[in-house]
Amino acid sequence: MRATPEQQKIASAFLSARQKKTPLTSYPGPLPATMEEAYAIQDAALGLDGRRVGGWKVGRIADDLVSCYGEHRLTGPIFAEEIVDAADGRCPAMPVFAGGFAAAEAELLLRFGEVGTRVHDIDSIRDAIDDVRIGIEVASSPFPGINSHGPAVTASDYGNNKGLVLGPALADWRRSDLLRMPVEFHIDDLCVGRGTMETMLDGPFGSALFLVRLLRARGIAIPPGTWVSAGAITGVHEIGAGQRAEAVFDGKIRVACTVTG
Repeated sequence: MRATPEQQKIASAFLSARQKKTPLTSYPGPLPATMEEAYAIQDAALGLDGRRVGGWKVGRIADDLVSCYGEHRLTGPIFAEEIVDAADGRCPAMPVFAGGFAAAEAELLLRFGEVGTRVHDIDSIRDAIDDVRIGIEVASSPFPGINSHGPAVTASDYGNNKGLVLGPALADWRRSDLLRMPVEFHIDDLCVGRGTMETMLDGPFGSALFLVRLLRARGIAIPPGTWVSAGAITGVHEIGAGQRAEAVFDGKIRVACTVTG
């Protein structure tokens, strides 16, 4: 779907706010009513932005909104320059938008190898994955109400993404019971969420399959090395500048970051 002039203006306003780190007190135009409209805005912003996309976040659409929006998931780009490798145990500082929305989420991260042109299903998509890690998605937007107006608004501003922290690899992921792996999320040493991937629809590989189908429909290539942040496991946890976030998988595998304004 090609962006209308109004949608181009929305994309430009979000991009300007992100570049200038200036909060948006209101949505900069008519609210997108459909996911198609949201992705038209997102695609327009990508065309103006020019940075290389290194991955994509996938988020869940609330069950009571699925019939309205026609999808169970949404997506947004993660720029390569905002993907930080912390597999060595360091705790990187990740910026968020002061005066906007900021959160952090425990996520499983999948890296695509060669996707090819085949029509994938939930089983074959695993063959297109060449690395699996634990990680933290940093969600942030200069618009503080980004998550308060439905999934189309969330998707329209890069899916509310501001970065990705790559944690340690799960070496035995092909043989592990990933869905039942316990996950905890801590902010400043306080546990704010617990969960497993059993609640993630058809799981993290379902997120990868959704992404392949959607990006193909939008005419967007998926080069080898593209990351998929497969969805929040313990919830979306709001966070502020100066706080520390840590995800703990299987009681012992950890990844952490701090947040700066």
